[in-house]
Amino acid sequence: MSQQIIKLSDNAAIRIKEIMSNAETDSIGVRVGVKSGGCAGMSYIMEYAKKINPNDEVIEDKGVKVFIDSSAIMYLLGTEMDYKKEEFSSNFVFKNPNETERCGCGESFKV
Repeated sequence: MSQQIIKLSDNAAIRIKEIMSNAETDSIGVRVGVKSGGCAGMSYIMEYAKKINPNDEVIEDKGVKVFIDSSAIMYLLGTEMDYKKEEFSSNFVFKNPNETERCGCGESFKV
């Protein structure tokens, strides 16, 4: 079996379940992708997935479905998705072994 593109931490899975329970009923999971932009060149994007795109990679982990945009697979291989709660903010954190550089704000990266 090939390596899972993204692994979810327990916190990330719990948070996605919370998000999905509050989502509109036509959402089937969360889609993760990357886009050009940000100070280091690329940034992560997350959105509700309403349908499976033909080229999506579907990850089922810890009871949640994550759809990976086909154009993002090569950038995300081996990434762990975590969810961190801090005093003033909470956000998903991507621990990506492919990053060669990350901007100070943690919003964008370079491979």
